[in-house]
Amino acid sequence: MKVLLIDDHALFRMGLGELLERRGIEVVAAEGDCERGIALVGNLGPDVVLLDMRMPSMSGIEVLRALRERDARMPIVMLTTSRDEQDVVQSLQGGANGYLLKDMEPDALIDALEQIVSGQTVVAPELAGVLARAVQGESAPPANEAAPQDLAELTPREHEILCLLADGQSNKVIARNLGISDGTVKLHVKSILRKLQVHSRVEAAVIAVERAMCNRNGL
Repeated sequence: MKVLLIDDHALFRMGLGELLERRGIEVVAAEGDCERGIALVGNLGPDVVLLDMRMPSMSGIEVLRALRERDARMPIVMLTTSRDEQDVVQSLQGGANGYLLKDMEPDALIDALEQIVSGQTVVAPELAGVLARAVQGESAPPANEAAPQDLAELTPREHEILCLLADGQSNKVIARNLGISDGTVKLHVKSILRKLQVHSRVEAAVIAVERAMCNRNGL
């Protein structure tokens, strides 16, 4: 995997670059200037582009739009500290393939990048609730409308895990809270996605929120 990073913080660029290189990921460029970064994307053709959200010359969303206008077809990912709902929604509407947080665990970051390069859209688990509320506010269906997904197929444990996903919990946190292994959680999540006919945990969390499946005062 070849990654190009655009971020105005030099220390972060250096640290992330070293981290990715240690994991066998090639960093073809780590640029602090947005215009130069945009030009490098065209010249170097990375497999994925990582963008900061808050930069002095251009915002990450502006860089994202500029790249899409230049017909950049590779996945573009926002890697930021911003948890703002509008930032998340505007990024995805602008053509971002992922919205990740800078404080996520290294293993989770690598896993997310691999999923994104394989064609999935990934949003940080902590932001699943934010995205769900945004989707619900824009296009919530009538409360009495039947869900297209066969929610009845979920087992009690899957329902429990789906509600934890909607709370923004990672697999590791869910495993710790339920006293099961990470691998078991992953198997449950895979089963949930299959039964709900969706492709990401974020989509599953959106369904849980839209259908008011979870008692917020307890599972």
